[in-house]
Amino acid sequence: MNKLPVAKRVQILSMLVEGSSLRSISRVCGVSINTVTKLLVDAGQVCAAFHDASVRKVKSQKIQCDEIWSFCYAKAKNVTAAKAAPEGAGNVWTFTALDADSKMIVSWLVGSRDGDTAWNFMCDLRERLANKVQLTTDGFAGYKDAVGGSFGSEDVDYAMLVKLYSAGGASPNASAERRYSPATCTGAVKTPIYGEPDKKHISTSYIERQNLTMRMSMRRFTRLTNAFSKKFENHCHSLALYFVWYNWMRKHKTLGSTPAVAAGLTDETLDMSHVVRLIDKRDEERLGEKRAAVFAHADALERKLSHLN
Repeated sequence: MNKLPVAKRVQILSMLVEGSSLRSISRVCGVSINTVTKLLVDAGQVCAAFHDASVRKVKSQKIQCDEIWSFCYAKAKNVTAAKAAPEGAGNVWTFTALDADSKMIVSWLVGSRDGDTAWNFMCDLRERLANKVQLTTDGFAGYKDAVGGSFGSEDVDYAMLVKLYSAGGASPNASAERRYSPATCTGAVKTPIYGEPDKKHISTSYIERQNLTMRMSMRRFTRLTNAFSKKFENHCHSLALYFVWYNWMRKHKTLGSTPAVAAGLTDETLDMSHVVRLIDKRDEERLGEKRAAVFAHADALERKLSHLN
């Protein structure tokens, strides 16, 4: 099977996490868009497995959670009128949990903005932490039961931060500048829910800044373009690649190291060639399994023929 050189695959994957679109990568790198997409799928699969296995027993003190909106194929209001809309079309929310000290993304989950997704998200987060933490979320109602059910009311110091905004900015009759500008934040209400959270650490500032990094680093999150995700699966693959790059390869300026190093999960900084090696290793294992299956089938057939003779 023909494979691109390692350097070329590293270049493609690096451009995917630096805000380039699939078609621009195909033009710059001189490969077909199908090749770029195939590499994204392969990278997403191995990166999801790598994150699941590696981000465990995180010793965190403060966790901030938030959700970021995007859509696949068409916005929710347009799905019914869309032609041949695939499964998963419509609004897509990415739930993220960030360690406020190391800036590491501890857990992430893609789904709808509902109680079930919040529950699964919190259960996954709980399994990855090594100790009791102070947890802050926004005012989404689904979080309260999800946190209480997954952590327990006594095993977490949990608070909600609800920001208050001025009216205006979203009216259809507002000026173009007004429509595309966020509303002005006029205040915030800090509400302890479980335990005894320290009020001075009830904040979602870091995770909200992470939302900007996500929009800057993945073209499919850029608003008002045609670069949005066309398939739900590829949306998830892009996120899996991004989070491994962000946690293990990208040095955070305020830390001077990667979040994984700051969190104590490793003492080395990885690079994108590590993802390429993960893909090659997985392909070799799959090829070995296929060969073993072929040999086993041949042996069984030979035994059957000898028995007939």
